[in-house]
Amino acid sequence: DGRGLDPQRLRERAVERHTITAAESPGQGWSAVSKRAFDILFSFLGLLLLSPVFLALWILVKLDSPGSALYAQERVGLSGRRFRMYKFRTMRADAETETGAGWTKPGDPRRTRLGAILRRLSLDELPQLWNVFAGHMSLVGPRPERPVFVQRFRSSIPRYMLRHHVKAGITGWAQVNGLRGDTPLDRRIEYDLYYIQHWSMAFDIKILFLTLLRVFRDQSAH
Repeated sequence: DGRGLDPQRLRERAVERHTITAAESPGQGWSAVSKRAFDILFSFLGLLLLSPVFLALWILVKLDSPGSALYAQERVGLSGRRFRMYKFRTMRADAETETGAGWTKPGDPRRTRLGAILRRLSLDELPQLWNVFAGHMSLVGPRPERPVFVQRFRSSIPRYMLRHHVKAGITGWAQVNGLRGDTPLDRRIEYDLYYIQHWSMAFDIKILFLTLLRVFRDQSAH
C-alpha cells in the first residue's frame, strides 16, 4: 500500500502501474490473437492485390538511379528485437557514406528524383507488408527506429522504450496526426504511448482509414 510514502512517490507509483498495464494490453491473450489474425489477412491481401504496383515500382526505381530497387535497413521492434525492414529505395545508393545515419528533411539532396515522389505518397513503405505478413511488424503501431537512434533516445527521452512493448507498425497514431520524418520526437512518443494505452481493433481500423485519407496531403513526408 502507499502508507508512509510521500505524495510525489505515490503519484510515481500510480503512473508506473498505469503504464505497465497499458503497455501490455495489445500483446496479451485474445487481443494479440485478433491483432495478428487481422495483420496476416490484410497484409496477404495487400501483397496479392498490389503485386502489379510492386512490379511497376521495382522497374521505375531501377531505371531512375543505380542500385537495388529494394532497401533493407535494421530496425528495432517488439521487446527491443532487431529485424530488417524493407522499403523501395528512395535515396542514392551511397547516400550515407559521408553523412552517416540521419532523418530526411525537406529538399534532402540524398533523395533520387523518383524517391521524392515515393516518399511524398508513402509508396516506398509498401514492401513492409511483407514484414507484417512475416510477423516482424504490425499494420498499426509505433514506427520502428534504427538501433543508433534507439540508443541515443532511450537515455534522454522519458518512457521512450515503452513503445517497444508492442510491434512496430507501417502506420500509427502519431503518423496520421502529422508527426512523421523530422518532427518533434517527444510529441511522437506521446502519441505512441496514447495508442498503446487505448489500443483496440476499432482504433487500429480508424488509424488505417485515416492513413488512406491523409497520405496524399501529408506535408511532413519528405
